[in-house]
Amino acid sequence: MSSGSHAGRPKSWVAVTIIFIGFALGGVALVLGPNWPMFWGGSAVILIGCAVAWAVDIMTDVIVDDPRQ
Repeated sequence: MSSGSHAGRPKSWVAVTIIFIGFALGGVALVLGPNWPMFWGGSAVILIGCAVAWAVDIMTDVIVDDPRQ
């Protein structure tokens, strides 16, 4: 049975949420025209989310479970 949790820290989920919002904004912009200013705004939001993810050290949330037997 796995003893580790893959849920992540709340700070990491904030970064993921920011990246998701930017991705959704860019996707909606492509459907609406394409609306290039809105698309590039979504891209900027994604970059902001990536900076937040780097700042909170999101990659340390990875937990390696013991090998299964």
